[in-house]
Amino acid sequence: MSLPATELESFEKKLGYSFETPALLVRALTHASAITNVGPDALNSYERLEFLGDRVLGLVIADMLSQHYPKAPEGELSRRLARLVSGQTCAKVAVEMEVGKHLRTGGSVQRNGVKATAGVLADACEAVIGAIYRDGGLEPARRVIEHFWRARLETMSGPLRDAKTELQEWAHRRGHETPLYVELQRSGPDHAPEFEIEVKGTGFEPGQGRGRSKREAEHEAAASVLRREGVWS
Repeated sequence: MSLPATELESFEKKLGYSFETPALLVRALTHASAITNVGPDALNSYERLEFLGDRVLGLVIADMLSQHYPKAPEGELSRRLARLVSGQTCAKVAVEMEVGKHLRTGGSVQRNGVKATAGVLADACEAVIGAIYRDGGLEPARRVIEHFWRARLETMSGPLRDAKTELQEWAHRRGHETPLYVELQRSGPDHAPEFEIEVKGTGFEPGQGRGRSKREAEHEAAASVLRREGVWS
């Protein structure tokens, strides 16, 4: 399967990078649902490139943070990193890249980018980064990441404290017990699962969150309660 040359060129222009091996970009835009054959063809989805892109993104963002915040302690850098490479942020970047317009899907996942889940968009975003790294190396990948993430890194606002800790302390101040986190659902492949977590407790309505790790999903669930209760803006 392939994408029209004009479509690939349009996406390359959006990225600011031209591929020596366009097949890598096609693979980065191919969801597993679009692969109908078993065997070697099963490896032609974006999953392996997503695995690679996740590591490349983390490395580049960590380097950008260490340079932009030279006096920040490790804990603060870690919290900033977690937010910048989260599935929520990657999904937003994917929208800016217009990944959904070019994503090849099948089955229950529609080709229409509006109907692609945030998790699919986030995974495809990382796959595109992995494809750039595989095609041209670290520097081209760094340039693309800096283009889409620099403003986010420099203008990041809001609380940087861990949401779970903040929610627990808020609950205790109100005389309530420690909130309980329950896994509602796990989906996606083993190497890139997506979790849905619910946090419960006395004194507040349950909150839900999604993430590509239990920790990220728990953080989002706690943050949803903190925002709803006016603790976080």
